Amino acid sequence: MDNSNSSSQSFLMVCLGNICRSPLAEGILKDKIYKKGLDWKVDSAGTSGFHNGENPDPRSIQVAKKNNIDISRQISRKITVDDMLNYDHIIVMDSQNYQMVNEITGGVGMEKVSFLLDYLYKDEHRAVPDPYYDGGFDYVFDIVSKAVDALIETYSNSEQKV
Repeated sequence: MDNSNSSSQSFLMVCLGNICRSPLAEGILKDKIYKKGLDWKVDSAGTSGFHNGENPDPRSIQVAKKNNIDISRQISRKITVDDMLNYDHIIVMDSQNYQMVNEITGGVGMEKVSFLLDYLYKDEHRAVPDPYYDGGFDYVFDIVSKAVDALIETYSNSEQKV
């Protein structure tokens, strides 16, 4: 997908099960780009198939709803090689996700993969903590929201330079 002459870009947010972090990242990014009038495609996927076909974790739905974002209709799915070809940017939540994306796709499209928190902490590869077992959904929402702001700033500024 060559977007060099287009303002449209596409983003795939990736975590382990696609029920906590990446659905929040998808929902937050969709909400913010809608408010900014950006024509970007956003989806999410997981590196495992543990929750294929399921809605996001109820705690993710709840924290998103508390922040006026509805993620309740998202459906979990596993990342595929086609995703690597069809999305401009693959955004992972941690180094395990990065390694698993590389394994699942046989290295196809890895130049498109970045860590979400690298938009806040350049090249540090910090992990968005997985709240599935230990909680912390409010913290995860806040840090993802801040990183998404920086991601939007990065790519909307690069569009203006085209």
